[in-house]
Amino acid sequence: MKHLAVSCAVIEQQGKILVVQRNSHMHQPLQWEFPGGKVEEGESAQECIVREIKEELGIKISILQQLELPPPFTGDKKTIQLAPFVCRWESGSLQLFEHRNYRWLLPQELLSLDWCPADIPVVKTFLAGL
Repeated sequence: MKHLAVSCAVIEQQGKILVVQRNSHMHQPLQWEFPGGKVEEGESAQECIVREIKEELGIKISILQQLELPPPFTGDKKTIQLAPFVCRWESGSLQLFEHRNYRWLLPQELLSLDWCPADIPVVKTFLAGL
């Protein structure tokens, strides 16, 4: 079984949270997630999330805090360990390079989405900390 370290960003702006929808050709198509990606060799989880958000969305972020690590998620042939970070949008114009759609939601609206299973514990941890 493959083990992946993945960072994700809970990006806050003016009381709303950025969520992105996976493309139809991606694994878990059209489900919602916090943006992020795989930690590369020699890269910290913090470096990863800053890089991934720039690559996927074209924006610069700053990390405010790391959330508690959720239990590893075991899916099809791989285990994912998410490292979630609460972040702030610093600059840049949001563009979708990999995702189908995005939304800015109030925290209480987050649970209404069809989430990727690995992200559900992150949503719950984030909401519990409000």
